[in-house]
Amino acid sequence: MCRLLAYQGIPQSIDRLIAKPEHSLIVQSYQPREMTAGVINADGFGIGWYHNDTQYRDPFIYKHTQPIWTDVNLPDLSRFVETGCMLSYVRSATPGQGVSMSNCQPFRDGKLLFIHNGFIDNFRSGLYKQIREKLHSHIYQAIDGTTDSEHIFALFSNILHTHPELPLETALQRTLQLLRDLVETERTTISANIVISDGDRLIASRFAHRATVPSLYWIKNSIDYPDSVILASEPIFADNWQTCPMQSIVTVSKDLDVKIQPI
Repeated sequence: MCRLLAYQGIPQSIDRLIAKPEHSLIVQSYQPREMTAGVINADGFGIGWYHNDTQYRDPFIYKHTQPIWTDVNLPDLSRFVETGCMLSYVRSATPGQGVSMSNCQPFRDGKLLFIHNGFIDNFRSGLYKQIREKLHSHIYQAIDGTTDSEHIFALFSNILHTHPELPLETALQRTLQLLRDLVETERTTISANIVISDGDRLIASRFAHRATVPSLYWIKNSIDYPDSVILASEPIFADNWQTCPMQSIVTVSKDLDVKIQPI
C-alpha cells in the first residue's frame, strides 16, 4: 500500500509540496497514519510533473528505488523545479512484486501520467494473464515492469487507444468496471486509488471491490495553498480536507472546478 499526492494550481516548488508540510509525503513514507496494509513506504518513490512553459507538453519524471528520505539529490532538485501540475507517490511494494526502477511509478504514456495506491490480490496467478490478453500488441509490449499497477495503466491506455474520443474520467470508469468484473470472476480482491493527469486536469478514483477502500482526501484553496486543488492519501497539513467518497471518480479541471461522480 502506497501514499499518493497530486497537485493542480498556481506553480509551486516541488519541495513546498512534498517536503514542507507538517505531514508531508516524505513524513508519510516513514510515519503514515492511515495505511490499511504495511507500516512504511520504503520501496521507492516517484515524482512526475509538467513544465510551466507550454512548449513542453510531455511530463518529466524523477524516481528511485531507495526510500525517499535517503535521496540526497531530491532536496536540491525539488527546490529548483516549479510546477502547476504534479503527481507523486512513495511505495510499499506488494509481496511478490520486486523493487526495481521499472516497477516505480509514475508510469507515463505520451502526455499522460499515472499513479496507483492499492493492489490486486494474487495478481500473478490471477488477473495477470486476463489483463494481458485484452491489450493491443504495442501496449502489451510497452509494459516494462511486473506490477499490478502498470497493468492497470496498460488496461486504461488500451481503452483510450480503442476509443480515443473518450474523456479521461470515462476511460478510467470503464477500466475500473472491467477490473471489477474480472475480480468477481476470479474471486479475488482489488483496491485502486488512482490519479491520472494530462497536464491540464487531475482524474482520480477511490475504489475497491471485495477489499477495504484506501483513504483519499482533497482540498481546494487552502490558506497556505490558494488557487489550487490537492489530492492526498492523508492530509498533509491541518485544514478543511474533504474525504473523497468511496467508489467514486474525482475530476479537477484546469480552472480547479472539482466534480465527483459514482463509479
